[in-house]
Amino acid sequence: MSDHDKEIDAATGVETTGHEWDGIRELNNPLPRWWLYIFYATIVWAVIYMIFMPAWPALPGMGTNTPGLRNHSDRDLVAASVAELRDARSAQGQELVNASLDEILRDQSLRQFAQAAGESAFGDNCATCHGSGGQGFPGYPTLADDVWLWGGSLDEIEHTIKYGIRQDNDETRFSMMPAFGRDQLIETGNIRNVAHYVRTLSNLEPASEESREGRQIYMDNCVDCHGENGKGMVSEGAPDLTDSEWLYGDDYNTVYETIYNARNSAMPAWGERYDDATVKALAVYVYSLSGGES
Repeated sequence: MSDHDKEIDAATGVETTGHEWDGIRELNNPLPRWWLYIFYATIVWAVIYMIFMPAWPALPGMGTNTPGLRNHSDRDLVAASVAELRDARSAQGQELVNASLDEILRDQSLRQFAQAAGESAFGDNCATCHGSGGQGFPGYPTLADDVWLWGGSLDEIEHTIKYGIRQDNDETRFSMMPAFGRDQLIETGNIRNVAHYVRTLSNLEPASEESREGRQIYMDNCVDCHGENGKGMVSEGAPDLTDSEWLYGDDYNTVYETIYNARNSAMPAWGERYDDATVKALAVYVYSLSGGES
């Protein structure tokens, strides 16, 4: 549009763009110069940033993003921080490896380090099944009491953590309760009687004709692991049936189901995943939850 064809808005005195929509004309107000200067500055800054810092994703044949002149990498910084932390802990970690579990307990500094490291590892790996405070869930034993299937001494706890339960190694904890009903080892009626008898051992129900009949079946099939008095055997991982601690529940239906189909849960062998220092730290932390076996 030539100068003599310029249209001026009568109300504002501002030149229009010459465009009109339904009687509405657009004013030709230029951007403020300060705004333009800032805009140009951001473009310059972006170009400088692309030169010095990682900016573009991997291009064909590069395999990674452009590193920039500074060769900056957040991943490398994280890896360096992790390595620095690992080095800082390695000295105390080696002390854990060299010391016996009893020595760790007697040394306040080592004990505190072991409990802190063990608590961290426990929260990352064990709390899902055993609870954040070791309170346990049905099928997963409580670690915050003094009842232990495989023993609650420091050495026994370390062994269980290191080699697991029902795992593929020669040192793993292994117990196998028969599925008396599913495998047709005991008639269904007799299993009902045994369930009644087992519940009388911890005073969950009074003696009855069924429980008296179940006692003989118990003596014929269960005493090798649980003992005549139902106290269980730590060496076999057989639980005490006379206390108030029931791994899967103490109601009649649950006890019957346990006898009929058996319960054979498993636990990972953490020694295959973690170093000796972490396993020892876990043992000390788990021991501290209840103070070990009574």
